[in-house]
Amino acid sequence: MYDQEKIKPYDGEGEKGKLIAEMFDKIAPTYDTLNHRLSWDIDKGWRRKAIRQLLPFRPEQMLDIATGTGDFAILAARELKPRQLVGADISEGMMAIGRRKVKAAGLDGVISFQREDCLSLSFPEGTFDAVTAAFGIRNFQNLDKGLSEICRVLKKGGHLSIVELTTPVSFPMKQLFHIYSHTILVNYARLISKDRSAYEYLTKTIEAFPQGERMMGIFRKAGFSRSSFHRLTFGICTMYLAEK
Repeated sequence: MYDQEKIKPYDGEGEKGKLIAEMFDKIAPTYDTLNHRLSWDIDKGWRRKAIRQLLPFRPEQMLDIATGTGDFAILAARELKPRQLVGADISEGMMAIGRRKVKAAGLDGVISFQREDCLSLSFPEGTFDAVTAAFGIRNFQNLDKGLSEICRVLKKGGHLSIVELTTPVSFPMKQLFHIYSHTILVNYARLISKDRSAYEYLTKTIEAFPQGERMMGIFRKAGFSRSSFHRLTFGICTMYLAEK
């Protein structure tokens, strides 16, 4: 078990997946505002870089895991022009916002949403050319099982592109990020979302989540043949690419 799998939102009583769904349903109305403001909109650039990793492969069938309010799915549809893209999430509250955004963007003919347990996906083996995930895999109740499921639903030679928040590894960014995440982030989140505990949970999972070189071994264990990573913005975020 990885350290972040032991961390649960709120009082920690009950099955983690259900608690995660409850948390994201609760913070859904303010999630986009907080994401962009807390990163000074840098997160938009991170997403774009992660999507553009897939440009050479021209995926037609795509899955966006932990799609949330659909920002990553919408960007992928615009940048990569897939024939079909499914946004999957455990939170209906987040996806309800995503559906409205997709309709407003005129992409409802390309992007669809469905509720999925990322540890037990309903799709047949070898369904997708590419899978994406933005800031979501660290919430998996079982990281190995979740990544194995992603590998299963990918076609042979298919790709997984992930962008995930991480902790910087070098001085002074490591120390500055710790101060920021434990003071400004949680206090501003409490002001906007009225749910300080949810963002305290998210901060703890960032610090506990395996990253960089360690993730390369985790991808291999899940069944991927090769993988790579690039740290972005002094290591505040890390971008991964894995091939089945």
